[in-house]
Amino acid sequence: MVRILKDIRVVELGTYITGPAAGMHLADLGADVIKVERPGTGDPFRAFKGGLYSPHYQTYNRNKRSIALDTADPADHAVLLDLIATADVFIQNFRPGVAEKLGAGEDDLRRVRPDLIYCAISGFGTSGPSRDRPAFDTVAQAAAGYLRLLTPPADPRVIGPAIADAVTGQYAAMGILAALLERSKTGKGRRLDISMLEAMSHFNLDSFTHYYSVGEVMGPLSRPVVSQSYTFECADGKWVAIHMSSPTKFWQGFLAATGQEQLAEDPRFAERMERIRHQDEMIAHFTPIFRQKTRDDWCALLLENEVPHSPAYDSDEALEDPQAQHLHLKITAPSRELGTFTTVRAPYNFDGQPELDVVPPPVLDEHGDEIRTELARRKAS
Repeated sequence: MVRILKDIRVVELGTYITGPAAGMHLADLGADVIKVERPGTGDPFRAFKGGLYSPHYQTYNRNKRSIALDTADPADHAVLLDLIATADVFIQNFRPGVAEKLGAGEDDLRRVRPDLIYCAISGFGTSGPSRDRPAFDTVAQAAAGYLRLLTPPADPRVIGPAIADAVTGQYAAMGILAALLERSKTGKGRRLDISMLEAMSHFNLDSFTHYYSVGEVMGPLSRPVVSQSYTFECADGKWVAIHMSSPTKFWQGFLAATGQEQLAEDPRFAERMERIRHQDEMIAHFTPIFRQKTRDDWCALLLENEVPHSPAYDSDEALEDPQAQHLHLKITAPSRELGTFTTVRAPYNFDGQPELDVVPPPVLDEHGDEIRTELARRKAS
């Protein structure tokens, strides 16, 4: 077992995704992450599908401990400050000013832990005309110019997972690690402010670079056309994804795999730039061809001809792939709520060793007594 951050304690006063995601990344690396939640209801994500243990909550809260504290109650607020005195990192993802009302502002906490890494995640930043606007994943994607890259132009609707939330949490974790590294050398804490707008704008860097470099406003098809990426439905209704990029050998292998070698002489497709210009015609040509064989048959032919491809899996298939099984991507642990908690391990392999142990997301206040006892012992010592 490799737990790089085993000596780091994180106190997370986070809800929904951005703050909890940042805490989860640190917990996956071995930090002791203590999730502070409202008594009775906890993180609102717990009840997203009823009950207090929704799959939405489970996704971002493994490897943590939970304590329920009402920060408006003086006794509970004192427990929070006792916790902060033992902490290296504090994470909150409220709108600007809310943490201060809860007695968890930077000044409040730095009085008891001067070298604290204080991470505040917001929607639009700590100042400016949009500072107090409510923000969720779709809002941040749209504001950063990313939503238009995912939205079908003919039938506009929001599709896909919560990218902005997850990305912001990951950027926050990376910033926290940088601050911890600096503190190990200087002894100085830092305040880290990161907004969903800033995180998603940086994540959308390719789109902005194209605009400012060559004046191109990218759309949903800009990248897949240039990268020569395709998805085809097969005879069994399953999909295969293909990404040929620029090397000629992949195009040649694709023609061999599909038995369409004559297209090498077709002026619409013979050269890469022509294939880019005529991608719709490429799709129209190959769509009925791929419907002639099953996905497994096509994957075997594409593999034989060294064409970059993959079955376009659903979530009930992806982790059963032989390579995913070889890498032990799916891990499990006993759970008092679920019987067995199943999740995806963190992607790190330190010294060739993956982390295969996981602790299920805590039930509300699961570790409240345990944490209070730890704090009492610390005070007594």
